Amino acid sequence: MQEQITTTKPKRVAKPKWLRVKLPTGKKYTDLRSLVDKYSLNTICTSGSCPNMGECWSEGTATFMILGNVCTRSCGFCGVKTGRPEDIDWEEPEKVARSIKLMNIKHAVITSVDRDDLKDMGTIIWAETVQAIRRMNPTTTLETLIPDFQGREDLIDRIIKVAPEVVSHNMETVKRLTREVRIQAKYERSLGVLKYLKDSGINRTKSGIMLGLGETEAEVIKTLEDLRSVNLDIVTIGQYLQPSKRHLPVKQFITPDQFQKYEKIGLEMGFRHVESGALVRSSYKAQKHLT
Repeated sequence: MQEQITTTKPKRVAKPKWLRVKLPTGKKYTDLRSLVDKYSLNTICTSGSCPNMGECWSEGTATFMILGNVCTRSCGFCGVKTGRPEDIDWEEPEKVARSIKLMNIKHAVITSVDRDDLKDMGTIIWAETVQAIRRMNPTTTLETLIPDFQGREDLIDRIIKVAPEVVSHNMETVKRLTREVRIQAKYERSLGVLKYLKDSGINRTKSGIMLGLGETEAEVIKTLEDLRSVNLDIVTIGQYLQPSKRHLPVKQFITPDQFQKYEKIGLEMGFRHVESGALVRSSYKAQKHLT
């Protein structure tokens, strides 16, 4: 008689009661939401269902994604579509600049999908977007959350030349998990990008990591040490939340006390700002990071 083999799916980690998203409220949020819907403006705040959207919008901060919504990489944590991106929209810089003006945004964060399919990896559009925003919104401050551009300094130089107030590139996770979580990215390459940015005169550099993917406390602290070793100024630490069943599962929900511990450790290391909490995302409290 053939032995019957049974398989069991790994148990999902239950979301704790203290991890709750507040519904966005307030006149500023309502007004901006109406504008976004009326003019079909593209913000990662809405498309990514960011839990801090109401808080950020009420403070005049929003995040815009450029270069389409299809990424050439297939990271295990990210909900953005993967595949063959559409052709470049050369009018996009002006469209983004007009959106920021229309929404009366005080501080804009610009991010993008990876465009490894392009010779310039999208850096020309990146630079033109920053320049268009500056022309149309001279009082608006900027943070650019950039890909690694495969570590090519000639491409990173295009970002440096237009001099955003803050330049950010996310490590996303600890070194041991990078291959699993980010696939086509490299831990040392990302560190090198952040070092090059700082060495080239960018005043405020920034990065972010997600927790709950199986990392240890020692690995998180080592990652923070590595980021300080390249003179990083600002770090965000948040809880990974699984976008769909196809993505990497949550291994652990980090407690508020643990997030506070990491914040204290980071500040003691010398970071200018440490945002650490379950619902913290890359652009959380972004305007505060200008100080």
